[in-house]
Amino acid sequence: MSIRENLQKVEESIAKSAAVSGRKAEDVTLIAVSKTIDVERILEAYEAGARQLGENRVQEMMGKQPQLPPDIGWHLIGQLQKNKVKYIIDKVKLVHSLCSLSVAQEMQRLLEKRDTTLDCLIEINIAGEETKSGLSKQELPAFLEQIAPLDRVHIKGLMTVAPFAENPEEVRKYFAEMRGLFDKLSGRAGLEMKYLSMGMSGDYNVAIEEGANMVRVGTAIFGHRNYTI
Repeated sequence: MSIRENLQKVEESIAKSAAVSGRKAEDVTLIAVSKTIDVERILEAYEAGARQLGENRVQEMMGKQPQLPPDIGWHLIGQLQKNKVKYIIDKVKLVHSLCSLSVAQEMQRLLEKRDTTLDCLIEINIAGEETKSGLSKQELPAFLEQIAPLDRVHIKGLMTVAPFAENPEEVRKYFAEMRGLFDKLSGRAGLEMKYLSMGMSGDYNVAIEEGANMVRVGTAIFGHRNYTI
């Protein structure tokens, strides 16, 4: 199938899962994950309607941005190191992976210089996997207190990467747990819980059924990746 056909299939699938959770397709933001994907193939997705792109690595994203249309919304979904903040501070729509106080503080410093703000999601390691980054549920309250004074860093929600499972039903409990955490924070003063980013190519349907309103889908749109490039 072509990228256009893949994208259409994903969008139709999102609509069905959104209906299960009592929502409409437009209530769910699809981020086409373009890591390792060349500009020509990204343009195919753009021409088919994709306007939100997700990248893992700052350097790769910076190389692609000048070659692609300016109306694309860029999402940094991989870990952000403190020394890379300066490169993305005015180039991304949303950082999905904030879980470091030092990174948040560096964001604040640079944002004050530019007199602007940056929207971020806090990454939660909901299953406590040692190989994955993100805060534990237990670490979240203290982190929120630490970053509260950073008025240029705008927290807009939560993100998680569920454990890999052949059967997505096996990770439904983690998505449900994230939704509970998201809802709990929604009533907290000073926080705007707008986005719950969870679900990838293998499990986005279950994630949407459990409340995700932002999904990060790559392989189902672009096909399998070549990680050697």
